[in-house]
Amino acid sequence: MPDLKQRAASLTRERLRGIRRGIEKESLRVQPDGLLARTPHPEALGSPLTHPRITTDFSEAQIELVTGAHTDVDGCLVELTQLHQAVYRALAAGDGGAESMDHAEDGELLWVASMPCSLPADEAIPIGRYGTSNVARAKGIYRTGLSHRYGPRMQTISGIHYNWSLPGVSSDEYFGLIRNFRRQAFALLYLFGASPAVCASFAAGREHDLQPLGSEGATLYAPWATSLRMGRLGYQSDAQAALTVSYNGLESYAAPLQTALTAPYPPYEAIGIQDATGRYRQLSTTLLQLENEFYGVIRPKRVGATGERLLHALRARGVEYVEVRLMDLNPYAPIGIAADTARFLDLFLLYCLLADSPPDTPEEMAEIRQNQQLTATRGREPGLTLQRGGQTIVLTDWLREILDHLPPLAQALDAASGSNPDTGTAYRDALTRAKALAAAPQQLLSARVLQSVSTGYAGSFTAFVLAQSRAARQAIGAQPYPDELRQQFAQLARESITEQARIEAQDTLPFELYRRAYIAPEQLQPGRATQGLPGGAV
Repeated sequence: MPDLKQRAASLTRERLRGIRRGIEKESLRVQPDGLLARTPHPEALGSPLTHPRITTDFSEAQIELVTGAHTDVDGCLVELTQLHQAVYRALAAGDGGAESMDHAEDGELLWVASMPCSLPADEAIPIGRYGTSNVARAKGIYRTGLSHRYGPRMQTISGIHYNWSLPGVSSDEYFGLIRNFRRQAFALLYLFGASPAVCASFAAGREHDLQPLGSEGATLYAPWATSLRMGRLGYQSDAQAALTVSYNGLESYAAPLQTALTAPYPPYEAIGIQDATGRYRQLSTTLLQLENEFYGVIRPKRVGATGERLLHALRARGVEYVEVRLMDLNPYAPIGIAADTARFLDLFLLYCLLADSPPDTPEEMAEIRQNQQLTATRGREPGLTLQRGGQTIVLTDWLREILDHLPPLAQALDAASGSNPDTGTAYRDALTRAKALAAAPQQLLSARVLQSVSTGYAGSFTAFVLAQSRAARQAIGAQPYPDELRQQFAQLARESITEQARIEAQDTLPFELYRRAYIAPEQLQPGRATQGLPGGAV
């Protein structure tokens, strides 16, 4: 491989300072006893349809926090912390009370693990509600479709999405990054996977190879697992497994997705668009209802215009950033991710961008899928081997090769970070800690979680996560919350509610016409102007 130090040196400090990263973090709201919350999204947090920073994902009980794009890790994590402060105060306030932490012990919590809490029956898991507008109805029906296709339990799995860009990177270069990322994503699952165990209720009625942990049988685990969230029991789709998407360029990526978004898929045709009473069951009968239904460890992304489909935006203007989707919530970090982890992601993504990235092949894509499954379910198993270019390689040997390439990149990022003595070696320190984890697998997050559950909580995954969730709330609640910040979030909430009302008042198109127009194939075509349907993205 050509010298990465030379390639890193070709990047100016100004350009490296232009790296932008943002975080989307999902968490379930739970009752004080650890059961899934059944209450509506807190009114104090505004409208999940239009709030720019606080929304919901699949479930009404699944809060999603969205930071802006930041040119430094610390700024990004400060904003994520502030978003948590706003949420915890709203949860402590309960039904419309003043936002404070005075009664936090009686309020709901944010579940700090990726794998969900004890869940009710499928039909009792509340799907997100967004109002009465066409776009709001479409968001709800899309989620109803996910529930019919994959089951609501899978949709309650939560994680961290890390959005990343570097100035001056072309679409082809971003796809080169994506190919390298997919090849070596096992490294992130190994180092930062934190979901080796699940509540037994999650696996009820599903085939699995997990073992009971503890005498009560309420927890299931895999002894060497790193991230069950990214394994066969987690956020996966058998139906999508047959969808072969190449990352060799924008059109090789877009063409099969367009087929999946427009061609009827018999099993989903059997579900139907509406039931006998006229209630909608899904947005379409295609393999994918929308682009975001396509699961993957990383995605090419671009911010679209109002009402514009993602695939159209990508084809019209190219890739703007990448979205990393395989990161588990860290139950030991109050906001779900540590600064060292974010900095390592910067390093890893820069490495994937700069390293040679040959075209992918169907054979390699099969290897990648197998490597992901092996690492997710057996990653810490001593001597575990993966496949690389048709050859067998020990996982930890491959990991060390990757880590050995990163020092010049860490040095370059540190040099670009400025003269602050507190952060002057932050990237090299993050790399040093990653190397220490690689050398001591018993210190990996997945190993620590199993150790904590086994020794401190008598084998109860629920008891462990509940304790960590309370500790996270206490840590966030102890931090200063200036009145200016409180007023800022109150203003955002009011504005979002006003904007939702405006969208609802402007709706004139019957919903069925809206639905058909939104999913129409011409909305995806390159070179055609998008219809720009009102109300934002579904």
